[in-house]
Amino acid sequence: MTANPARARKDEGFLGKLGGTLSRKKRSKEVSDLHEEGKNAINAPLLPSSADLLPEDMLLEDNAERSMLDPTSREDPKFKDLQKVLIDWINNELEEERIIVKDLEEDLYDGQVLQKLFEKLSGRKLNVAEVTQSEIGQKQKLQTVLEAVNELLRPQGWTIEWGVDSIHSKNLVAIVFLLVALAVHFMAPIRLPEHVSVQVVVVKKREGILQTSHVTKELTTTTEMMMGRFERDAFDTLLDHAPDKLSVVKTSLITFVNKHLNKLNLEVTELESQFADGVYLVLLMGLLEDYFVPLYNFYLTPESFEQKVHNVAFAFELMQDGGLKKPKARPEDVVNLNLKSTLRVLYNLFTNYKSAE
Repeated sequence: MTANPARARKDEGFLGKLGGTLSRKKRSKEVSDLHEEGKNAINAPLLPSSADLLPEDMLLEDNAERSMLDPTSREDPKFKDLQKVLIDWINNELEEERIIVKDLEEDLYDGQVLQKLFEKLSGRKLNVAEVTQSEIGQKQKLQTVLEAVNELLRPQGWTIEWGVDSIHSKNLVAIVFLLVALAVHFMAPIRLPEHVSVQVVVVKKREGILQTSHVTKELTTTTEMMMGRFERDAFDTLLDHAPDKLSVVKTSLITFVNKHLNKLNLEVTELESQFADGVYLVLLMGLLEDYFVPLYNFYLTPESFEQKVHNVAFAFELMQDGGLKKPKARPEDVVNLNLKSTLRVLYNLFTNYKSAE
């Protein structure tokens, strides 16, 4: 059978046209894809990645927003350390309640632990149901607890970075903000890590489009600044208005303490280090109040951090027994060689006992 040349040429022409059409469509698609890729590259910084978005983000009403902790901040060692310090503090405070907190997000969101913690710290009983399983009941309890907390903290100048919804939705940043504020206000016997900041991703919905931005949240500053929220004393004024006289103040304090410690053949040359274990503070209080402090009440040669803290805390108790106000400094700060805290304690003794012989 002989092929029809005309038919063959017709088929070749048809296939050629078809191939050309397919080729043009392919090139057109490539151009379109390249254009889309370029547009996406330009807009990428403005758009949230799919990994950052949660289903609830899609359900946001227009002009609404929500925030979440950036994953990199969650793994930050200083932020983890801050959480551990807060968890240990809560467990220590609520030991008698047999409450053990392991995770701030999972254990504090329903208000139960926060209620017990606030009651322990403030000595105030809140009128709330003890156990609440429903979401409504949990939020009602949180509302009562947070109203009491805010009533206490707002006059002290705290910015309220937490709320019922943020705590109940397990917003870790809000929970940590709240705990730091409580720890500072009630002068918790802990040392909060300084300069802890985290990145928060804020998702906003504008005209149906989700937009994200990163905001830095400062959870802690310096110990001195956080403690500075309390009533200022004469020592604060002295440091603020005459910092150049610090050496003069230190010399005066050394002269004052040695006037009394010399009676025991003891002498101080370095205020910062020689009072850090609490021994000289305890002995000094006995000399100023004219009594002998039994050696079994404190560690004469403390070795551990805990023993040193015990000594300084015991010296603070002796000060209060002598009619002085509770020192603003924490025992841990003195043990950690915080010069300003040590000077503040000694300056308080100086102003009250400078006439003592």
